[in-house]
Amino acid sequence: MEQLHFKNGQFKIMQIADPQEVSFVHSDTIRLIDLALEREQPDLVVFTGDQIKGYSATFLGSTMQKIDRVLSEMLSPIEARHIPFCVTFGNHDDNCGIANHLQMPLYAKHKGFVQGVPRSADDQGTFSLQIFDSAQKRPVFALYLFDSGKKKDGRYPPLKPEQIAWYRTERERLRKESGQYLPALVFQHIPLPEYFDVLSRTEKKKKGAVEAFGAHKNEWYVLPQDAVRCGDFLGEAPAAADWNGGQFEALKEKGDVLGVFVGHDHNNSFVLPYQGIDLGYTQGAGFHVYGPGAKRGVRIFTLHEDDPRRYETRTVTMEMLCNYKPKDPVGEYLLVHAPTSPQQVTRHIPKVLAGIIVTAAAAIFFKKK
Repeated sequence: MEQLHFKNGQFKIMQIADPQEVSFVHSDTIRLIDLALEREQPDLVVFTGDQIKGYSATFLGSTMQKIDRVLSEMLSPIEARHIPFCVTFGNHDDNCGIANHLQMPLYAKHKGFVQGVPRSADDQGTFSLQIFDSAQKRPVFALYLFDSGKKKDGRYPPLKPEQIAWYRTERERLRKESGQYLPALVFQHIPLPEYFDVLSRTEKKKKGAVEAFGAHKNEWYVLPQDAVRCGDFLGEAPAAADWNGGQFEALKEKGDVLGVFVGHDHNNSFVLPYQGIDLGYTQGAGFHVYGPGAKRGVRIFTLHEDDPRRYETRTVTMEMLCNYKPKDPVGEYLLVHAPTSPQQVTRHIPKVLAGIIVTAAAAIFFKKK
């Protein structure tokens, strides 16, 4: 396959976050991907983790075959258009019992799959890609993808020190080959701790405030109004790494990284600047998991060959693409209003139990009547 390169002075990337599909793929997930591809015609699709809902009971038995079938269906609109794609992993992909590095060959067998040299044999989701000029003679832009792992002892860890060391080494390798630090975007699943630094801490009673957990337990946040763009929204607090491993400091050392874009928290979609780097969220794209209803979508990036340090980004949502009407309104309502963290689930248990008791009591009362 030919190397990634600018065409007519531009290069367009589509980020797809959190499809979280089960063994029977939701038709609306495919519909969203298909319609977005048809409208945007990207030059590269980047999956940023949780392609599958690994913890779904539907993956029990014949797991590898089921994953293979799900990925084939999910990738079919991309393959049909001969669009290159790449993937990293989230915290749920390997919940099915199949390690991420064993899942990567299932992606690799599909036409259009691209991947730089992985950091290691067991870290296939950490690699870099280069985008060349229109003449395909020199690289002018870089993409870094990181497998940001999953919970350990109930907490989200930061990137491993060896992953950060790999980035520094890879950054210098590209500098030596191209003669300069290549402007770059970073894609991964789990947000950095610095994502809390771009939000505004507020009171619980503030309209739209979301409750944080983990290292920010008992804190409430909103988007800063002076920096919010049209279409941005914050529906849940970042489930970020619970302590700082130094990734952000490494990314800003040479001024090459323009932005970091993540998924993980399906109800968030925004881009906010922080110390010279944009910190961005892309909302979930899957319809078999909780999400922002018709605002489920993908994120588009447009790069410019004549000014590689300039880029634009925006989202394309289901409601923009079609007259979306859920096939299962009750199920969709539950997914839109579902708790987004284990703590919220625990907090809702008393309310749920109370509702069950009231409903049962009412049923008994009317039966007697």
